[in-house]
Amino acid sequence: MTQILSPRRKAFLKNDFQQGFIDHCGFKAGEVEMGFFVSKVEITPAHRQQDGFTHAGVMATMADHTAGYAAFTTVEETFQILSIEFKINFLKPAFGNALECRAEVLRGGRQIIVAESQIFDIRSEKKVLAAKAMITLMAVPQKKLTQNG
Repeated sequence: MTQILSPRRKAFLKNDFQQGFIDHCGFKAGEVEMGFFVSKVEITPAHRQQDGFTHAGVMATMADHTAGYAAFTTVEETFQILSIEFKINFLKPAFGNALECRAEVLRGGRQIIVAESQIFDIRSEKKVLAAKAMITLMAVPQKKLTQNG
């Protein structure tokens, strides 16, 4: 049986996605479904490294954060998601005007969740797979998370 996210939960996740550093990076939430999340960013000169390609750190951040929100769709509202490990492979240099990340939960769980992110370089209406990441995440009850602990 497929679970469906309520419109209220989708709106919350889209809004929650874009805060702090992620807002600074310019990442925007796209499609949201159970176990699936899409994000996009328009590339500016600030996103590029010395050779003009999109910086690997931008792509890694996008892969990690988007996977976190794919995982976030699968847990109760009283939980938060924390990354505990990720690996990324850069397949092609990204030099287009935008990136799109498509993250999907591969294995859900009560506590440990595994997701995959694919980063596409948008080149004049053409999407090229530029990176792929595997992310392991942990669902933690909000009440256990404090900055003092």
